[in-house]
Amino acid sequence: MTQEAKQSVITDEMRAAVGVEGPPATLDVEKTNCRMFARAVGHTDAVFYDDAAAKARGYRGIVAPPGFLGTPIFNPARAPGAPGEMGGRGYTIPYKRVLNGGTEYEYFPENDVICAGDTITARSKVTGFDEREGSLGPMLITTRETTYANQHGKVVAKMYGTVIQY
Repeated sequence: MTQEAKQSVITDEMRAAVGVEGPPATLDVEKTNCRMFARAVGHTDAVFYDDAAAKARGYRGIVAPPGFLGTPIFNPARAPGAPGEMGGRGYTIPYKRVLNGGTEYEYFPENDVICAGDTITARSKVTGFDEREGSLGPMLITTRETTYANQHGKVVAKMYGTVIQY
């Protein structure tokens, strides 16, 4: 019985993309979008819907619900993706199936809370690649990190995401 050496799908181009921050993406935080997202995911706290309720609790306005930053706005005028850019990449992966391997958010309320009216700048980068063997065959696991800063340059959140391709 011969054993074939498995060839890695991680290329030099992919290794070079690790840690490289993509260009910034700007996101406007709007009242209606906060309300729609809060309703869609089942938040019932009035700070996600009502300006007066949010201000009564010490916020500047309607608060962006947890997870809201995971919904970037499509901009057709934007240039094609660059390595490390949100939604873009400069390399090819041979697997056709994609699975969300999980997303975690870390918020920094000590810096500022994200509220309607804020303008958020997001910068994303690939933090690593890993190959594993699953029950359906080889898999590529890609981890990403996105940093969100508000209009005052304060980091308000980070997102850590994992994508599984097989």
